Amino acid sequence: MSPSIADICASVKRLGYGMSQRIRLYGEDFDVISDPFPEAGGIAVSVKDRKGRGIRVVQLPETVLQSGRGTKAA
Repeated sequence: MSPSIADICASVKRLGYGMSQRIRLYGEDFDVISDPFPEAGGIAVSVKDRKGRGIRVVQLPETVLQSGRGTKAA
């Protein structure tokens, strides 16, 4: 049975992609300002750019989501 979106979001949050965390994605450093949420067929977080360019929504890579699901990449 596949985990629900809520379960995946909770797992991704435990991996360090939750509110008040600092992450590096796509070659940039961000401060996470939201917990993970469903967005456009994936999971995303709201982040504040550490370079001061503002707040935006960033989709999490599939490899992170696979870790949250407990599955391995193909």
